[in-house]
Amino acid sequence: VGHNPLILQKLLHLIWTHARHLAGYEQQDAHEFFIAALDVLHRHCQGNSPSNGDSNHSCSCIIDQIFTGGLQSDVVCQACNGVSTTIDPFWDISLDLGPCPYSGKSKGAAATAPTSLTDCLDRFTRPEHLGSSAKIKCSGCQSYQESTKQLTMKKLPVVCSFHLKRFEHSNRLHKKISTFISFPEHLDMTPYMSNRRNNNNNHNNGVAHRNTDVNNRYSLFAVVNHVGSLDAGHYTAYVRQHRDQWYQCDDHLITRATIQDVLRSEGYLLFYHKQILEYE
Repeated sequence: VGHNPLILQKLLHLIWTHARHLAGYEQQDAHEFFIAALDVLHRHCQGNSPSNGDSNHSCSCIIDQIFTGGLQSDVVCQACNGVSTTIDPFWDISLDLGPCPYSGKSKGAAATAPTSLTDCLDRFTRPEHLGSSAKIKCSGCQSYQESTKQLTMKKLPVVCSFHLKRFEHSNRLHKKISTFISFPEHLDMTPYMSNRRNNNNNHNNGVAHRNTDVNNRYSLFAVVNHVGSLDAGHYTAYVRQHRDQWYQCDDHLITRATIQDVLRSEGYLLFYHKQILEYE
């Protein structure tokens, strides 16, 4: 590892070379660029990647050490209650902001949209009935059955990245969702963990349980904002230095900001790191 400072122009050129659709000076999506940047760095890292090159689960490069988490999907058969579980790696969590189509208690009831990051996470990890049009073959029943699906966090990354899906694209409509979504300075991810269902069985292991909870707590350290419309917008960012020194980055202008400025902003990408990494 060299000791020379990172030259951002070289990093940008590297990303443009490997993600040519992002090259140039037209307006691009910050989330798409973030994922492309991680992918380029991941492929260029000198980590102990598996020899077959197709498994992220055992990669030990610096990108995966920091950003990779594990998302658990549990599909439960409605006939026999059999559970099929898969765990997939993720670099970020994309959260819907539109009204929940099944939130109304009765037909015609108004659907509700999330107003906070925790609302979004509650909806993301809520069991979803897949319905008769999406039957799966149950290994226990040996037939196609209706089921429910639930997503939870099996493994949390050091840096937890959230993408608020403000841009809505469909065949008839392209729009931006400008709803204010509140997000906390400190976030506890314990309620969204896969093992939270087993907490009631762990009364005799209180110390380990408390340690796990501490490891699930995060602090906000950066926010990417999008202001303006879908076609004519502008990105800015807030970045934290040390515990409570915030700065706003607006192109080449870097100015001091307060935590109140940050929490009132129209967040698009939210970045949290584990609180155990805090330093003075």
